[in-house]
Amino acid sequence: METNDEKQIKAAAMKRLLLIFNCGLLTIGTCGGPLIMRLYFIHGGKRVWLSSMLETGGFPIILVFIIVAYYHRRKNQAPTDPPTKLFVMKLPLFVASAVIGVLTGLDDYLYAYGVARLPVSTSALIIAAQLVFTAIFAFILVKQKFTSYSINAVVLLTVGAAVLGLNTKGDRPKGESNVQYIMGFLMTVAAAALYGFVLPLVELMYKKAKQNITYALVLEIQLVMCLFATIFCTVGMLVDNDFKVIPREARKFDLGETTYYVVLVVSAIVWQGFFLGAIGIIFCASSLLSGIVISVLLPITEVLAVIFYHEKFQAEKGVSLVLSLWGFVSYFYGEIKHSKESKEIKEKENNKDSTTPDTENPQILPNP
Repeated sequence: METNDEKQIKAAAMKRLLLIFNCGLLTIGTCGGPLIMRLYFIHGGKRVWLSSMLETGGFPIILVFIIVAYYHRRKNQAPTDPPTKLFVMKLPLFVASAVIGVLTGLDDYLYAYGVARLPVSTSALIIAAQLVFTAIFAFILVKQKFTSYSINAVVLLTVGAAVLGLNTKGDRPKGESNVQYIMGFLMTVAAAALYGFVLPLVELMYKKAKQNITYALVLEIQLVMCLFATIFCTVGMLVDNDFKVIPREARKFDLGETTYYVVLVVSAIVWQGFFLGAIGIIFCASSLLSGIVISVLLPITEVLAVIFYHEKFQAEKGVSLVLSLWGFVSYFYGEIKHSKESKEIKEKENNKDSTTPDTENPQILPNP
């Protein structure tokens, strides 16, 4: 039979594996999502509500993970346990997830509007602002504790992302008016602020939930959030008559009608990786780490844009890459150091407890 220490070690190892898995999902979503969305707009796509809906429209994929988790729980349950349920989410958590989902849907629209008007280079402004807002709201909502290393990481990643925005004029889309460009910029900043609020809000929901938060429950939360975000964006599509325009837009798509629909499907799948990875990292660590991982992936997205879309790799992008990697290393070095110090303190306390004489129940020895 496993001891408590063995169970804790096993749980910690599983959480590290989940963290790595979710970092992988977030990497795919953060790097692939903007590139696929840009591909849609570059080659003739113009429907902003459609693009925003695709960011969460792939939520049925999560049902596969939920079913797997269900059979895993069912397989490992004891004979005396109550029957295993497919969904374990309670009403208060469902309502909170639904509200955050609507906010996510609004954020999807703001982000898609910005991508439709701005070049990839200005996405740096999104990430730069988002990380700052995430740090601020994490401090306010969940009392996030900052170390010198995490502060250093936030500063470096923010500066690194902002550097990319210094030379956006050269990449500015042709034929775009000043009003359109400014609106795209404002929408992008608004999207950054809103998502910077959403990440700590999810962490707060985890902390305030009146039921045990497991990764299976995190999947259910993600399902509900994406469902309501998709409903919000689908209503926008109906108002904007997107469903009537899609067949005509597909026929006029530069890469062909079939490729048009492939782009839409792939976009929905890739973006689902982003959102599932983001809230998964919050479950395994914190909203601040989720924001930091998103930020450090920005230069990689820029390099991929250079490779696939033949954009110029200016010196600013090289500087941003170095600063972002530096900030990323700084954060994890601080976390490793903090973990090591905490472990040493705990070992000292355990050793002290084991060597302290039992004064409450002293043994009475016979006189020699």
